[in-house]
Parts: sequence; structure tokens; C-alpha cells
Amino acid sequence: MILPWTDHPGEFLVFRTAARRRALVLALAVLGTTSLAACTAGSGQDGNRPGTRAVADPATRPDLRRFYGQKLHWRPCGDFRCATLTVPRDYDRPGDGETFALPVAKAATAVPGKRLGSLVLNPGGPGESGVRLLEDGVADDIGKGVRARFDIVSFDPRGVGGSKPALTCLADDRTGDEAHEAPLYPRTDAERADVLADARATAAACRRASGPLLPHVGTDDAARDMDVLRAALGERRLTYVGWSYGTSLGTSYAEQFPRRVRAMVLDGAVDPSLDWRQRVLNQSTGFRDAVEEYADSCADVVGEACPGTTPGEIRALVDRLLDRTRREPLPVDGSGEGLDAAGLVSALSLSMYTPEAQWEGLSEALRAADGGDGTKLAALAAGDEDATDTDTDADTDAGPAASEGPTDDVPEDNGDAALMAVDCLDVPHPRGAQAYWDALAPADKAAGVYGTSGVTSELVCEDWPAGARRPHRVHAPGVPPVLVVGTTGDPATPYQEAVSLARQFPGGMLLSFEAPGHTGYGRDACVDEKVEEYLVSLTKVRPGTRCAP
Repeated sequence: MILPWTDHPGEFLVFRTAARRRALVLALAVLGTTSLAACTAGSGQDGNRPGTRAVADPATRPDLRRFYGQKLHWRPCGDFRCATLTVPRDYDRPGDGETFALPVAKAATAVPGKRLGSLVLNPGGPGESGVRLLEDGVADDIGKGVRARFDIVSFDPRGVGGSKPALTCLADDRTGDEAHEAPLYPRTDAERADVLADARATAAACRRASGPLLPHVGTDDAARDMDVLRAALGERRLTYVGWSYGTSLGTSYAEQFPRRVRAMVLDGAVDPSLDWRQRVLNQSTGFRDAVEEYADSCADVVGEACPGTTPGEIRALVDRLLDRTRREPLPVDGSGEGLDAAGLVSALSLSMYTPEAQWEGLSEALRAADGGDGTKLAALAAGDEDATDTDTDADTDAGPAASEGPTDDVPEDNGDAALMAVDCLDVPHPRGAQAYWDALAPADKAAGVYGTSGVTSELVCEDWPAGARRPHRVHAPGVPPVLVVGTTGDPATPYQEAVSLARQFPGGMLLSFEAPGHTGYGRDACVDEKVEEYLVSLTKVRPGTRCAP
């Protein structure tokens, strides 16, 4: 099964910080989808001016020729071929000697004589490694008809994974006494001061560790890197599939290089016209509704493994655990801190991405938590796919080791740092905390704890370097028909955003997948067939086309 990774949070500092940060990462992880989705529904006066304008054939710029003219030197790396792509750190000053070296991996699957080119994939995040995507088997799960016509290619975006340099935010110098347990809805001045202090400390730690990189890891630059990759692959036009945040990357590419697109699939779409509050409310409501759907449909998906015999019993259990963890964290094996309410909300939310793969593990974890053991839920909150294993200290597949970055402390999985850096750079956020406090009550009314924790997660961007991108509707004149896939029960990138994005593209096509969970391609045979016919033959999807499992 293709894993549409919009977030795969790794461990971040000590467990208590991980639990507290998990709420941050949760909303940002798809709000990394907000990255390109800009903010306040407008740029300037009318809100329709694009934040990104098409670039006039940058390959002809003398100062970019050495990047566009490079050849990829492929070498064997396990079952794949690997190479390194060099891109300028600052496209405004490409001759200053500062670069990113990006790992590229290829599964050479195309049949000689039938090859159409390279299919470039992005797994989402922001902060997910494309190289790891291939290592984890995505190429084998793409249809044979596509593999016969394309080599499957992916890469680590600038600052991510094996990128040199790579981002890190590990250098938080506070002691345990200085860190605070984060309430899901900070109401008092003291609670809000603590939440703000934590967010600012996290931002400061990222600036200390990765400050020189932070202005240069935005999505527009990553999209320009993808055009350099297209040229280095020898492709005249790009064939692309992006999941979740990968739809933002694809949208930016289409806006900057509309006539360089051959085919583009955007699955789990982000609407680039929403402001940060709208995005938080959309996504938070999506997660709340997904947890409600879990209660309603658990028996149909996992049968007797459900932690209750009726939807009412499951809802009562979740409410009981929320009340309990607000008062006192649940014990967690190997941790002196336990699982608090923020960790519980994260575990619930992160289990809504692929119900067919995750709901059974969530059900087991909720049963254990109701018995007083938060270990399995804590593993889910930390993004551990093997959370049902009671040995939470077991090593997991961390994928390729990250390369050295601006410090010597870049972790193997730096997805959390990249997620924050891209989201905060791409999306205009209010300066000053009051705007966030003002958003709490509407978020609570709309989505309860999922809404308030989504708002407070955005506080880290309050004190972060700002980028130039602004909210806008898609402006990509001349782009061929783009296929947008929307899952009706998607909690992370709500379906209405796919509807909106498809309408914004000239000739945009919408393929609807009637199911819970995040994204559709790789989860359903009908969706796979429509996507792959389009990729190979450019077959258009008719208006109103829907798939159901």
C-alpha cells in the first residue's frame, strides 16, 4: 500500500516535550499543507493576485546554467540507483557558492521501447524524505502499467532528510522545570504565558541550530529545485504525483512552470486561498469528525477489536480518557512523564489517516489506556507505526541517515524541524499572541479540543522569519489539465479543499473518493485505475467521477 505520509513525526527532545510538541506537529503537519495555502484570503486588496508568478525559462539565465546543465551520476544503492542534485541555496544569488545537495533515488522500472520518462513523487510533510519513500517500497505498489512506462523517482527536498545541509531544531536549552505541560485550551493568563513561552523557546532553538537555512526552505524554492531535477533527468516536461503537502509543492510548480507540466496528480489537496485560521478550523473539524466516524464505523472496519460494543460506548471511553488525562497523565513504560491530554489528542488524530491500517491498533491502545496503561497511545502519539507492540523501545526503520547540516546534531528524521520551518516561512502568521488567543473560542466552538490545540500549535510561527508568499487563487495559465484527488472523509486535507483546488486550475479535474482517511491513490483500485490511465495516456477524468471502496 502506498503510504500518503503527510506527517510522520519523529521523536523530539525528551518524551514530555514530544507529547507537548505532538499537538504542534499535528496541526502543522498538514498545515504544512498550509504552507502554500497562504493565509488571510488575500494578497494586497483583492486577494486574487498570485503569490508566485511563472518564471521565464530560468534555464536560459546565465547564472543558473550550471545547475540546469548538470548531469545526474547514478550509482547503485541497494535495489535503486542514487544520485545527488545540486541547487542554489538562494535563487536570487545563485552564484554566491551556497548550495543544497539533494539526494535523488530512482527505481528504473520502465521497459525499453515503452518508456515515456520519469515519474517524480513527493510523499508530503513538509519534511518527508522522498528517498525513504522509495526505500519503503512505493515503487512496487504503483501499477505495472505505470512502471512499464516510467522510471519512478523521488528526492529529499531542501533541508529535509539527507539534504546537505539539513534542518534541525534540537537545541532547546531549557531544563525540565522550565518546560510546561500544555493545556488543550489555555484560558488563564498564566496558562497562556506558559504556552507562548514554549512556542517561542522552540522557535528560538530552531533559529540557533538552523538560522541561516530558515529563509531558504520554502515551497516555492523547493518547486524550483524540482524544475532543476526535471532538467537533470533529461525530461522536457514533468510528470508528477504529490500527496498532501506534495499538492502544495505541485501547485507551486504549476504556477511557476505551467508549460513544463506533462501530467500532475495532486492527492489530498490544499486550497491556497485560505488564511491560517480558516485552515486550522477546516482541519481541526476534519479530525474531530474523523474520530466521530471512528466511533460510528469501528465495528465495520475492525470488528471485535473495537474498545466498545456501540458507538456510544466508544465516545464515552474517549471522553473519559480526555477527562482523566487532563487531571493526571497516564503511566507510560519507560517514561517518567506519562501521556497527557495533548498526547491523547495527537494519538487519536494521527490514527485517522488510514483507518484500514490504523484503527485496530488505536482500538487496542484505547483499551489499554482505559485500564490505566498509556504506553500504546504514547507510541501512537509519537508516530510509531508499530504501536501495538508492547516493546516501545524497539528500533524502528528510520530510513536513510540524514546528512550533516549546519550543526552536528541533525537527527536521522528531521521531519519535525522541516515541517515547522516550511510552514512558518510559507504562511503569513500574526505577530503578537493576541490574534491566537482571539481564535481560541471560535476554534473550540467549531472543533473542541482539536480546534484549540490546532490554534496553539500555530504559535510557534508567531516569532519566526517570515517569507514573501501571500494567499492567492491558483494562477497557472497554459498548464494542461491537472487531476485533483479528494477523499470525502479526509481529516487532514478536507474534501472541500480538493473541490476548490480543482476549480482553480484551468481545466482542473476532480476525482472523488468516498471513504474516510487521508488521500486516495494507493488505497483503492478504482482511484488507482483513473490516476494511472491519466498518468500514462493523459486520459481525462469526467466531471462528477466518484470511487468508493
